[in-house]
Amino acid sequence: MAAHRKPRQRSFGGGTARTAATIALAGAASATGFNATAHAEPKPSPEQVKAKVDRLYQEAEVATQKYDGAKEKAVQARKRLKALQDEAARRTDRLDTARESLGSAAAAQYRGGGLDPSVQLLLSSSPGQYLDDAAFAERADDRQAAAVRSVRKQLRDIERLRGAARVQLASVTSRQTELRRQKQTIDAKLGEARQLLSRLTGGQRAYATGATGRASRSAPRDLDPTTATAAAQAPNGRAAAAVAYAYGKLGSPYIWGATGPNAFDCSGLVQAAYRSAGLSLPRTTYAQIDAGHRISRSELRPGDLVFFYSGVSHVGIYVGHGQMIHAPNPSAPVRLAPVDTMPFAGATRVA
Repeated sequence: MAAHRKPRQRSFGGGTARTAATIALAGAASATGFNATAHAEPKPSPEQVKAKVDRLYQEAEVATQKYDGAKEKAVQARKRLKALQDEAARRTDRLDTARESLGSAAAAQYRGGGLDPSVQLLLSSSPGQYLDDAAFAERADDRQAAAVRSVRKQLRDIERLRGAARVQLASVTSRQTELRRQKQTIDAKLGEARQLLSRLTGGQRAYATGATGRASRSAPRDLDPTTATAAAQAPNGRAAAAVAYAYGKLGSPYIWGATGPNAFDCSGLVQAAYRSAGLSLPRTTYAQIDAGHRISRSELRPGDLVFFYSGVSHVGIYVGHGQMIHAPNPSAPVRLAPVDTMPFAGATRVA
């Protein structure tokens, strides 16, 4: 009988199993460790962070200019909508008055129309007077017919105005959708830039945002000799006033979509500077570059507008000696900077 016994199986719950499990876990841990080492991304250098932050800020500024343009069009669309609604309301008031007049005339006609005109003539004590009254009534009927035609025309005009208002309302809604989309883009770009900068030390952050050296120099808000020199070299009084305004805003914070008086984006600063000089400029860089006549870089004088990047998404005010005043990005205030800080795209003289 012993020959028929099955061989005894060794349990994996014993020491052998524990040894195997330990080896397996050690192997897995080792493999994981090697894999992590192979795929670990090196920490970006301050130069790499600066390049990426600059790109993010530039992309955010492109979206900011689109936001500014959409906002300006939304404001104009709302103004047109209000004008159409006001005109429709005025026309409706006039229509109600005309309808009341027609209603009164119709009621009077109904009350006096119980007898045939020939019978009225027979009963009249003064046939001549009756005939005069009949002629007057006929003319009155002509006027009433004209009033009816006028009411009908007013109805058509009001419906046309209401139709235009509906189209304008759709435009306002579309602009608001565009504003929300551009705002989301801007927030995402700026959020990513802030996250990158938060990982740097103070000195590295200053380097990455360009907040070191001459480019970050700010000046007192009162006119100083540099301001006076730049204003004196401006081609005219308006350009000089715009330059003086820009110097007075050095150190003001950058806020996208802002046009002053205490914060600006790049095109908002330009618009505010020339508004102070009595000249109305468009809101966006894309429109500002065509607001005057183009000039070459060698022709630059204080007050001229200088534009950057292939998409013309950034602008500053030239102040002489190769320098400009501009609102750079959310990490830096309004400041002086060399014109060659960014890729030059063109220049315009607006005053």
